This record gives sequence, C-alpha cells and structure tokens, in this order.
Amino acid sequence: MPTETSIKIHPRRPRHQLKGRQPTDAARAEVRALIGAPPPEGHRRDLLIEHLHALNDRYGGLFERHLVALAADMRLGMAEVFEVASFYHHFEVLRDDAVAPRLTVRVCQSLSCQLAGAEDLLARLPALLGADVAVVPAPCIGRCEQAPAALVGQRSLGQATAQAIVSMANQVPTHAEKAQEAPENIAIERYREAGGYALAQAVARGERDAEGVIAALEHAGLRGLGGAGFPAGRKWRIVRGFAGPRLMAVNIDEGEPGTFKDRYYLERDPHRFLEGMLIAAHVVGCEAVYIYLRDEYPECRALLTLAIADLQAAPDLRDQLPKIELRRGAGAYICGEESAMIESIEGKRGEPRLRPPYIAEKGLFGRPTLEHNFETLYWVREILERGPEWFASHGRHGRTGLRSFSVSGRVKNPGVKLAPAGITLRELVDEYCGGMAEGHELYAYLPGGASGGIFPARLADVPLDFDTLQPHGGFIGSAAVMVLGHQDKARDAALNMMRFFADESCGQCTPCRVGTAKAAQLMEAPQWDAPTLRDLSTVMVDASICGLGQAAPNPMLCVQRYFPHEVEGVSA
Repeated sequence: MPTETSIKIHPRRPRHQLKGRQPTDAARAEVRALIGAPPPEGHRRDLLIEHLHALNDRYGGLFERHLVALAADMRLGMAEVFEVASFYHHFEVLRDDAVAPRLTVRVCQSLSCQLAGAEDLLARLPALLGADVAVVPAPCIGRCEQAPAALVGQRSLGQATAQAIVSMANQVPTHAEKAQEAPENIAIERYREAGGYALAQAVARGERDAEGVIAALEHAGLRGLGGAGFPAGRKWRIVRGFAGPRLMAVNIDEGEPGTFKDRYYLERDPHRFLEGMLIAAHVVGCEAVYIYLRDEYPECRALLTLAIADLQAAPDLRDQLPKIELRRGAGAYICGEESAMIESIEGKRGEPRLRPPYIAEKGLFGRPTLEHNFETLYWVREILERGPEWFASHGRHGRTGLRSFSVSGRVKNPGVKLAPAGITLRELVDEYCGGMAEGHELYAYLPGGASGGIFPARLADVPLDFDTLQPHGGFIGSAAVMVLGHQDKARDAALNMMRFFADESCGQCTPCRVGTAKAAQLMEAPQWDAPTLRDLSTVMVDASICGLGQAAPNPMLCVQRYFPHEVEGVSA
C-alpha cells in the first residue's frame, strides 16, 4: 500500500490541510447524486475505488470537497481516502478552485510504442490539442500490437497519429462521456446455439463430476497463464479443500508491458471466459466472484458489463450463478489477483479495515480465494469438451500444451499468436509473424515483458515455456514477446523497462522505491557504472517486498551479460 513517502501529494494542498475539514451540504449532495445516500449499515468500504471512479468520471478529477464528503459518508478516515485517491495514475486530486481539463489524452510510452514513435506524439500533441486538454505519458495500455497507442478520454486508439488523436478529441465533448459501445462480440444467443453454458449447467447440477473436472485439467497440464504458471487443477483442489465460504478473484489486469492477450480474447468471446469462470466456481464452491479489469480497457468494460447482464438475465442460468462483481482498476501495475489474498485487519468495530489500494479493489477479506488469470479460465470449456489429450497433444521441444503469445515490436505481423508451448522465438517469428518487419534483422527479444529479461538473437532457439528461460537469466511470465531489430539497442529497452518500474513502484519498501529510480538514473549514462548497478540489483532482489522490485533488475542484468558492447567503458 502507498506510504507517506510514495503517495502523490498535490503540490498546492498538502494532505494535512484536509485534516479536520467538514463536508459541505453541497458537496454531500454532489457525492450522493452519484453513489446514493449511505444505507443504515453504511456504504461498503470495498467499493471505495468504484465511488472514486464515479466522481472522477463526472467531474474530470477528484476535488477536495468531494473527498471530504466521501470520507464522511463512508465513515473512513480522510487519510485512507486520500491515499487511495492519490496512488493511482487515473485519478487526479484537485483543489476546489482548480479547473479540471476538458479531456485527458494518455499516450503509451511502453517499449513497443516507443519504437513506433510515441515520444514524437507526446511532444506534438499539447500544441495541437490546446490548453484545456491534458496530455500525459502512460505506462503500457495493452495495445502493443497497434503501437503507438493512446487513450482519448475513455476511448482507445491504436496505430495513433497526431491527426487521429486530434480528430477523436474533438468528438469527445466532455470528460463525463461514457466509454464507447462495446466492440462486436459473440452474443449470448449465438454462444448458446453452439452449446455454450451446457457444460457449466451440467457441473452445477452434479451431472459432471467435480473430481473428474479437476482430474481433466491436471491431465491436460493447464497452468496459470498470467505469469506464475501454477497448475490450475491443483489450485482448484487446494482451494476446494478449505472450509467455506470460498471466493474467486479473476485478474484481467495484464499490466505487464507487451501483454494484450486477455484483451484480444475478451473482445472476441467473452462468454467462453464466463463459462470457464462458472465451471471453476461450481467445482470449487465459490459463492462470489470478483473480476478485476484494468481501466485501460474501457471498451472491454462495456462489453463485459453487457455479457454479465445477459448471463444474469438468462432464466435457466441465473439461479445457478454465484454473485459476480466487476471491479475497475485505476491505472496501477501491482493490482492483479495475487493482492486479493492479503489478509484483512480487523477494525475496532469488527469489520474489515481497508488497506488501500489492494483490499479496496477486491473486497475479498482474507477468505479462501481461488485466483485466476483470464486466459486460464478461457480454456476450461475447450479442454473439458475436447478432452485433456487434445490440449496436451500440442507442444514442441519436449513441452506440452498451447500458449498465447502477445507479440509486438519489429515483426511483420504483430498480434496474439496461439502456438505450441516450447516453440522458439525464431520459429514464432518466422511461422506465426511473417518474419521480421521490412528493414529489420533480429537483434534481441524480451520473452516475458518488462520482467522477463532481454535475450540476444543467438538465444532465439531456446524453447519458450515455463522453466526453460531461467538458466539464461529470464522467464516467460505472461508470454509478452517484444522483438528488437538490428537498429535498436538493448540498453534503451532496459532503460524503458526500468523507468516503468520506477514509475509503478508503490513506494512501500525503500529498496524498490529508491533502487528503481537510482538505477534508471545510472542507466541514462553513456557508460554504465556496472559495479554500482550490480550492488543495486542485489539489494533490490534480496530486500524488496514484492515481485516488482525483485524482477526490475532483470533487463539491466541481461544487458550487462549479453550486450556489454552497448555499455562498455567501465571495468567489470
């Protein structure tokens, strides 16, 4: 959670000046017009971020008067509300006398977008859009195959040009506009005509044995596809063994730079994911499901909201459903499903106390929780219908199963590539991406996004799968593959990644907060101070609380190991 040293204190109003402020009647009325008056038992504390979104969407920012009124209505301390509000990229705390921008344009500056000219867009847009439009750099927004990408208000724009952004900005009259209509997707009627939800119904009625379902997933070798790779069947068996009530948390955050596979599948077949989610809930016995969706996917939020509503309206399905809540992120990297397992602290009155931002997003309160990435659940129906042998029959170089690779960078045809587990980078590029982009020769690649390291072309024949890349100093993670050509530099890619980590560090622990920022500063030098960077990486890996600080040095260490000629001049 954010600390005193990490929260984004607004420069014109330190937080202590909000202490003791009382809500005005006008501010209370504005807040209640959006979230309603407090019920007798009080507002649910785990909905704090949803309420902040309602205010931010309506007013273009979080004005201090609204934060004070919200804290009072939710019976929360001002510090708790302020820390959550000031932590996230998509929230801006404003003084009451400030004027919110008419619109905010976010230009992605992840590696793939940087290669495609994002920096030029950021430099040109302020003059083209005018003073009433805020133009801000953003971490990866999950459209790497469409680089450069941008968010214009709550509209996504791939292959963005300055002209296209200006045109879209002129079509968005106010910051309060809702996200555009959901993209074309498979309707529930069509999905059910093809046998959709029949399997979920069979499991719910006990016609399909729960133990048999778990055994099938184990035999297929389905693993967590969000990065950790824990066997799915084993996870179901473990959580099912705990006493209820049990819950489920689904991660559709995919904030790792280079990752966009979940968005790709969600846009095309949301009900296949929802059916896999229901099967898991029935088998494990989860009474409620919390779906966490990153805020950078406004169209997916509209699509998934409609799909869930259609599911809940189906007469023969709604009585079998667990409680389903869709939760909206607010632009932060460390907010996937793993944070749902943080145990709550009992408050003075016995109710769970918020520990922003994590519990505020999930509301899971320390109960036995089945955690899953979107894609893992997406494959459940396919495996159970086709049989575990079908899934296990795929694979190369001694590996089994299928993997969805998010491929971007210097390839001819970027995108999501469903390929055999264990395929090599060279095979993936040549067979699935049409080869390298014209004018580029393979120089290096990142196999697992920002965290997975950077490998030279000479390691392009190493199988891409769990446990195959660690001996070389990297890992596959969410299979976010970013490809560099001979005109690119690995050191520039590593610096881009380190700046991402420095920006995304929650600040709770000093090794990560200070280490990432200091490393980025040192990596800007023409010649790297190798001993100091190695010392920094050791401290970050050994002493950081979570995986962000522990994995942040990987790209930097790979440059020192495989690309010393790019940072030469300093003795080892």
